[in-house]
Amino acid sequence: MKQKIYKRKRIIPVGWKEIKLGDVFRTSSGSTPLSTEKSYYEGGGIPWINSGELASPYIYETSNYITQKGFENSSTELYPKDTVLVAMYGATAGKASLLKLEACTNQAICAILPNEGYCPEFIKYNIDTLYEHLVGLSSGSARDNLSQAGLKELKLVLPKTKKEQEKLVSVLSLLDRKIELNRQINDNLEAMAKQLYDYWFVQFDFPNEEGKPYKSSGGAMVWNDKLKREIPKEWMASNYTDLFTIGNGQTMPQNEGLVPAYGGNGIVKMVEISNYPACIIIGRVGANCGSIHYSKVPCWVSDNAISICSKNDDWQPFLFYSLKLYNLSKNKGGSSQPLITHEALKHLYFPMSEKHINQFCHIVNELQDLIYSNQQEILKLTKQRDELLPLLMNGQATVNYHL
Repeated sequence: MKQKIYKRKRIIPVGWKEIKLGDVFRTSSGSTPLSTEKSYYEGGGIPWINSGELASPYIYETSNYITQKGFENSSTELYPKDTVLVAMYGATAGKASLLKLEACTNQAICAILPNEGYCPEFIKYNIDTLYEHLVGLSSGSARDNLSQAGLKELKLVLPKTKKEQEKLVSVLSLLDRKIELNRQINDNLEAMAKQLYDYWFVQFDFPNEEGKPYKSSGGAMVWNDKLKREIPKEWMASNYTDLFTIGNGQTMPQNEGLVPAYGGNGIVKMVEISNYPACIIIGRVGANCGSIHYSKVPCWVSDNAISICSKNDDWQPFLFYSLKLYNLSKNKGGSSQPLITHEALKHLYFPMSEKHINQFCHIVNELQDLIYSNQQEILKLTKQRDELLPLLMNGQATVNYHL
């Protein structure tokens, strides 16, 4: 099939130049070692990246590794640091990331190897401005048009010197690194809260009157038929309907504002009005069915999600981590696609002690306040970066270090 060539006319600023990507950079794509061959993966130490990981602007690590044997028995290639990676198909098609470690990739990624005369960050951000065009090539009838050959035909406009390129992207890279840092902080805060829940309400090693772990220190435990497990002697089993109300989301409003609007996979955008107070949000349908989120402020819940509102506002963190503990995918129904209904949630039970729930929520609410603050900053920084990106990449704005 004939490749579609990017033909958008662009004004070249004074002192800039236009290049065709394939004339200046070597490109390549990886491959996937045979997935059924365990020796290609188990104990592997060679980083191997799939296209789904290109949602982040910079890649410092990967969760997947292959062995030397897997590397030698596939056509994948080890790419150097500062290689620009572009997803050619899949959920992240059109997304670009900058590799910050040596790594291999799968076949769904096009690698643009570094050229000493060009700033790799500038190439990455320049490709970001072409995202809508790349998405168009990777969807519908032209799905197979986003390929190495197609990417090599891309025309990029950029300053003539590497130093000037680096100067322009310095602000964008700082914003992205701050956004990523906030996300890492939130991941750690989230892990702390989840670990505390596990200690107190799964292992039952909350502090006893002497400050020692209750169960590990010999605290009395009794069998509970509803939970099918032992719980602390003074505790009870409660049904979720004792503590929360369940509601359906509504069609998302169009007007933008300051209230977070949640879909099944988290915050979709900010809107002017809210239809729910602070609540827990559960993806109810499709690929995000069973995903769980928590809004500390009034929010909008889309019709792709269910809202869970605590009858005791102070207990929202407890309900959130209790629900995260359950594998809600086991409660999915629906014949054509996964679906979670109100009835599926009403049959859940949990161990309960008002005293310990209050203590837990007091601690975790402080962590959630920090998480929310970081989330708000991420949204603001992302908006700033997205507004600056086209201005800097098209030469409509400059960066003055002395300012």
